[in-house]
Amino acid sequence: MQSMVALVLALLLLLALDGEVASSMDDGQFAYQGFGAARLMLDDAIVTPSGLLMLAQTKCHAFHPTPLSFHKNSTATMNTTVVARSFSTSFVFAIVGKYDGLSSYGLAFVIAPTTNLSTMNSGPYMGLLNTTNGTVNNHVLAVELDTIMNTDNHVGIDVNSLMSRQAKPAGYYADEDGTFRDLRLNSYKPMQVWADYDSQTKQLNVTLSPVQVPKPKNPLLSEAIDLSTIMADIMYVGFSSSAGISLMTRHYVLGWSFSLDGPTPPLDFSKLPILPRVGPKPRSKVFDAVLPMATAFLATALLTAIFFFFWHQRRFAEVREDWEDEFGPHRFVYKDLFLATDGFKDRNLLGIGGFGRVYKGVLPTANLEIAVKRVSHDSRQGVREFIAEVVSIGRLRHRNIVQLLGYCRRKGELLLVYDYMENGSLDKYLHIKNGPTLYWFERCKIIKGVMSSLLYLHEDWEKLVVHRDVKASNVLLDSQMNGRLGDFGLARLYDHGTVAKTTHVVGTMGYLAPELVCTGKATPFTDMFAFGIFLLEVTCGRRPISIDENNNQVLLVDWVLEHHRNGSILDVVDPRLTGNFNKNEVTLLLKLGLMCSHPSPNTRPTMRKVIHYMDGDQPAPDLSPTYMSYSMMMSMHNEGFDSYVTVCPQSEASICTVSGDSSASIFLEGR
Repeated sequence: MQSMVALVLALLLLLALDGEVASSMDDGQFAYQGFGAARLMLDDAIVTPSGLLMLAQTKCHAFHPTPLSFHKNSTATMNTTVVARSFSTSFVFAIVGKYDGLSSYGLAFVIAPTTNLSTMNSGPYMGLLNTTNGTVNNHVLAVELDTIMNTDNHVGIDVNSLMSRQAKPAGYYADEDGTFRDLRLNSYKPMQVWADYDSQTKQLNVTLSPVQVPKPKNPLLSEAIDLSTIMADIMYVGFSSSAGISLMTRHYVLGWSFSLDGPTPPLDFSKLPILPRVGPKPRSKVFDAVLPMATAFLATALLTAIFFFFWHQRRFAEVREDWEDEFGPHRFVYKDLFLATDGFKDRNLLGIGGFGRVYKGVLPTANLEIAVKRVSHDSRQGVREFIAEVVSIGRLRHRNIVQLLGYCRRKGELLLVYDYMENGSLDKYLHIKNGPTLYWFERCKIIKGVMSSLLYLHEDWEKLVVHRDVKASNVLLDSQMNGRLGDFGLARLYDHGTVAKTTHVVGTMGYLAPELVCTGKATPFTDMFAFGIFLLEVTCGRRPISIDENNNQVLLVDWVLEHHRNGSILDVVDPRLTGNFNKNEVTLLLKLGLMCSHPSPNTRPTMRKVIHYMDGDQPAPDLSPTYMSYSMMMSMHNEGFDSYVTVCPQSEASICTVSGDSSASIFLEGR
């Protein structure tokens, strides 16, 4: 009897639970006036004691716990079709960075088929996507609030990709006069976002305003889009962010409502939690009492302050022109860089290159580690165009590219500010005698990072970027030994589909493609030639050009090709690996190095093709023993290469210039 009662109770409980889930899934409407009692699914996000939802880690997610059904069947025709349901949502948010003027990647409202986003990347992927960015199988819809480094401040609609279908600067259209009013997303001021999708008109509207302003009549974004093929039947709704530990950005959500097939429930601002206070505490009565004394003291010290003001003005004088105002946050103050590097003392010197010295520094106001390159420049050269291009390159955002943060001009020099890379350049791990040795898996990881960065530069960014100086010493290693391509001092930007213009022959001996000498045109295939030499250099642990025991010059590519023809390809592997490597991987990389460094540019593969080989999506290239000789390159070298190119020493600049031009002038003139 007891077992019978227990069985009945269990069945009743199961039915009750099943009904609750179904009701929640079918209802599709909720409202959170704060999140203290909410049972959200959190991934590195937290709910504060006051009820704020806070996303402040490198990668954070927070989802409504119950999945929702976004499909409904349409019987308007003879065949039943799937139609995405209408929905509306609204949320109040605030974004704040610890350091004024510096922010991270931002916050996004997201609709996704799963809450398990652990394999997704942070940074520009915002914890939503990874290298599958852009595929139709992602089934991801997002409204992004982008605040990267305070240079982007826009709202975008993303579908299966972080490349927005539509994006506009943050702001709203005032109902009174229709004028557009700017908003700064990371101002720490609460703002409200509405996202409304109409399944009949197939229109997605996104609206933004400060919390004290009612929902504007005109949306900020309005996109014609059919979500029927994008939405899966069962989806989760929530938030994702990529904050960045180094910048200590915090994303707060104060309240959130959502509804399927109807307007979203309104949020009651009086019930929303209060944001924590930032900045100094309000002054006390004691302060008011001592204020007159302090005023008198300041008056007494006024002459001294004026003296030091003019002294500092002279000491930290900069070159500033009106046209630089448009570059805004990319311009650093020389005084900040001087203090960050402790006056550019030798103890902070990281290295010496063809364009100047590089120093380690820490920004005193942000406690952010940076690398500062001091470059001599000639104001007669196109400085304005050069700085415009530097700022454009500073907009590159990729996990395998050293971030260029900005610049400063002072007297006869230009200072470039980069992210600091803790483990220095790859060059010291390959060529410094008795230096640290990289394991094979570390070399593969670094190579794949450089491959990913070049694919981004050549194909995936809004413009085509030709780096023009791919080599081991320009690959820097972060704290996790990830390879990051840096030093864009020679890079050129083009619109996709345009032809490169003839320019000076610049680059490093041993990495220069043969056609550069004849045409002077830098293209993605000249980058691929240098990348091929780089592959051989990392695998063999030898420089592109070396001197043998008979004092003869040996080209690394010819040496590897000779071993390939003799069937002894594995004999070229860096002996410091002591045989601890994957033979198949080594053979593949050496073959790819030979393919990429082929004298004929039309024979070299694109970077996307190389990645397909590496990933096993295509069979490995077959290089027969009769593979084309590199005597063509040597012939070109002997027939006039020396008469056109002046070589800077490998240990110093590692840069080639034309007709005796200095490396510094090429840095500007080659723009």
